[in-house]
Amino acid sequence: MKIKILIPVYNDWQSVSKLIDEINNLLIEPGFQISIIIVNDASNHDRQDEDKNLENIYSIKILNMKMNQGHARCIATGLKYIYEKEDFNYVIPMDGDGEDRPEEIQEFINQINNSNGKPIVGERVKRSENLIFKICYQIHKLITLTFTGKSIKFGNYTCLPKNTVEKMINEKATWNSFSGSLSKLENDFFPISSIRGIRYFGPSKMNFSNLLKHSLSIISVFRKKVLIRSALFIALYILLIKSNASLITAIPLLLLLAMIYSISNLALRENMEEFDNSLKNIEDVNQIK
Repeated sequence: MKIKILIPVYNDWQSVSKLIDEINNLLIEPGFQISIIIVNDASNHDRQDEDKNLENIYSIKILNMKMNQGHARCIATGLKYIYEKEDFNYVIPMDGDGEDRPEEIQEFINQINNSNGKPIVGERVKRSENLIFKICYQIHKLITLTFTGKSIKFGNYTCLPKNTVEKMINEKATWNSFSGSLSKLENDFFPISSIRGIRYFGPSKMNFSNLLKHSLSIISVFRKKVLIRSALFIALYILLIKSNASLITAIPLLLLLAMIYSISNLALRENMEEFDNSLKNIEDVNQIK
């Protein structure tokens, strides 16, 4: 069973190096072959050459991108590269900073035989951020459920069978939002419990602004459903407040209109032509093991 671990990175080579060491130290059953594909998002910090004894990792490749394109598009490019260029059975996309805990890779692999070919997703049961961020994250999940009808409890950290990867690279939403696209394409998942880890080095990059963009990107995948539900909400809300209309009671409507405007702009990122040509953005491929 050939497993490809897909890791996007921008400058944080120190964390990726530590992650590779921890993956190498996992107790993986002999029937699984682990390889790592790193998508270097045009880092402006060079990776330090290191001599490592990585006897439990079959191979490591670095895809060096010509232009910086962002986290979601790096994962999309990596999925396309793996599907078209590599021999594999499953892909595990994960962050390279320690927040996706490498020890959970073992649980993904252990559940492959029980999953009946379903995508295995890491559902967050515990997060490492502060209380305010955790509250905002719960609000994000509630808004997503309300406007899309989808309860999305996972991020990039998943284990995807080959047939799901094929669907992902033929869906333009993957170019904009990984979890949104996966939720659009698949209805049946095999969940495992996942704890958000602590970043190896430096502060977490998931701040309120990034969380808001992440949330709206997911919602934008289901924009047709969002527009229908928004129209129903607006109609009902106007009926409720028509005798008490004021600037204050109009605030929910203004926020909803702002959300619709934002997701409409984010939806423009779904560009199948760019996705189809994404491998042309690879400057070179370095095989370091």
